[in-house]
Amino acid sequence: MINPQFQIDRERVYSQVPYFFPDLYDVEYALLDIHKQTHADIHEIRVAAEKVGAIFVKVASLLRDLDDETLLQLGYPKEALTYCRIKTIPQEYIIGRLDFVVSNSDIKLLEFNSDTPTFIKETFHANDFVCNHFGLQNPNNESTDILRREMRKAVTASWKQLNRLGTPKIVFTSHGDNIEDMWTTRFLQEHLDLPSEYVSLDELKILTEPVDEDGIVIEPGVFTPSGERIDILYRQTYPIEHLVNDIDPTTNENIGQELIKLIVENKVMVINPPSAFLLQSKAVQALIWGLHEDDKYFTKDEHTIISRYFLPTYLEPDVFLKTNQPYVRKPSFGREGDTVEIFNGLGETINAEPQRTYSETLPVYQAFHPLPIATVQTTTGEKQQHLMYGCFLLNNKAGAIGIRAGSAITNNLSYFLPVGLEESLKG
Repeated sequence: MINPQFQIDRERVYSQVPYFFPDLYDVEYALLDIHKQTHADIHEIRVAAEKVGAIFVKVASLLRDLDDETLLQLGYPKEALTYCRIKTIPQEYIIGRLDFVVSNSDIKLLEFNSDTPTFIKETFHANDFVCNHFGLQNPNNESTDILRREMRKAVTASWKQLNRLGTPKIVFTSHGDNIEDMWTTRFLQEHLDLPSEYVSLDELKILTEPVDEDGIVIEPGVFTPSGERIDILYRQTYPIEHLVNDIDPTTNENIGQELIKLIVENKVMVINPPSAFLLQSKAVQALIWGLHEDDKYFTKDEHTIISRYFLPTYLEPDVFLKTNQPYVRKPSFGREGDTVEIFNGLGETINAEPQRTYSETLPVYQAFHPLPIATVQTTTGEKQQHLMYGCFLLNNKAGAIGIRAGSAITNNLSYFLPVGLEESLKG
């Protein structure tokens, strides 16, 4: 039985975080608990993140040169192939999140969400309030400054690419009825420190052909509800693989593909840029591992990085079955553990996420590396939970770190577990 004071304290701490979501799906999400790490631990994770990120950046140009058939074999939707190849700004991505298994000094990459990562509000903002509650220093203190700087650089580069006069019209967008998506997006908007507007996705107006209104020709573009042309659209949480099939229920038009067309034609700039989606497929890890095994493309130092931080990943499970090695099957484009399945060395299922949304998506097969287990404090008592670390990359600069605590397969019911520095107790 939890002391009522604990629940009062949790409510008090998280009520101090503006526009936060301590509970999701009507259940506890943000824990009033903290996982202590040393400076060395945090530094090692960030070093690993930057080295891994550099590998992904290197393969981006290779991916852009692949033919359509090969890109399709890597799981990219055919409707997005042209979009995949666009290089709009120097940065390959602005905000990405690497998910790691961290066990002692062993750090292994599970996946890279380079295009639409969430967990931003939690790690960059809410983490600090929990650290203050426990009297610990926040390891993410400087991350918000990096975030702000890289966002501004991306906006500047995007505006330069458009080559328009005046001041850019910047719009942040997300599903307005999803509290997590909306407040994550609004948090980013607040930290850009440039004039901008928030518009829900369903309120964006898309014009794909010129129209004549009262003798004035309006060129194609994306517009706000009041009719202002949008120059830069900040789309943090809406996946491209969903967008390409987005149908307007009132007109039955494929508005997703219409938006893609405008981006391809340089009528509007989008952040994260198209190249971030190119790196999003988990099949990219299979490509990286294949090049590593073939001793091609990478330098000696890069091969060392791949050996140390990457897990063997393939488009077929044959290697694991031949060696009786446990493995994981996951969709090349998937989220929150949906459709993930863990197998033993005989190919028998030992754990599976019941949600099967991505069962038609190309699967990849990755060596199974179990998540470490720790005791966490919840409002219903102590629980043994598996820990997965997320480290943000901001244009390949390591940023905020946080932990998801949940089952062996991290899903959308996993907890947010804050992180604090154990050597930095405040007086």
